[in-house]
Amino acid sequence: MRILMLGNSFIFTNNMPQMLADLTGAEVVHHTRGGARLSEQLNPNTRLGSQTQAVLQKEKWDYVVLQEMSHGPITASKSFFSSVEQLCRQIRANGAVPILFATWAYQKGGAKPADKGWDYDEMVQKLSEAYHKAAQENNALIADVGRRFYELSDTQDLYAADSIHPSELGSRIAAETIAAVIRQHEKEAR
Repeated sequence: MRILMLGNSFIFTNNMPQMLADLTGAEVVHHTRGGARLSEQLNPNTRLGSQTQAVLQKEKWDYVVLQEMSHGPITASKSFFSSVEQLCRQIRANGAVPILFATWAYQKGGAKPADKGWDYDEMVQKLSEAYHKAAQENNALIADVGRRFYELSDTQDLYAADSIHPSELGSRIAAETIAAVIRQHEKEAR
């Protein structure tokens, strides 16, 4: 099995692709850059985009995981929905299955949500709605990591010191959530 992960530091922090590889037995490749948006993965004029476009055309994948920049589904929703639609089309043309990696709200009580004028619950809800809508519109699988963070955030230390990125446990939960979606899809496909 081959998995391609497209996103940013939420993916490469704590070497989460290796965690996913260990959980699934798959070869996991990631095309990431800190702060990258999905629109960059479509742009052949950027280094990241040219690499992604080449591997989607020339290499075979079983699953392609899409992760947008942290608040992108809320603050740049038009770009987010358009990018997901275009990438899902390319992923299916490749013969692969798209998975949306629905990310988490910034840490409850942290300064970051307040800087944006959001409260924690509002950010959770808006991110969830955007990812679920994009998954439904594009018939993509969804790994709702944001929901898992919401369920566990009061009892587990899921965030790094910056209140945005995942702790090692947070990355492990993300990898486990994605792996569970893949296992379920494989089971249903049999």
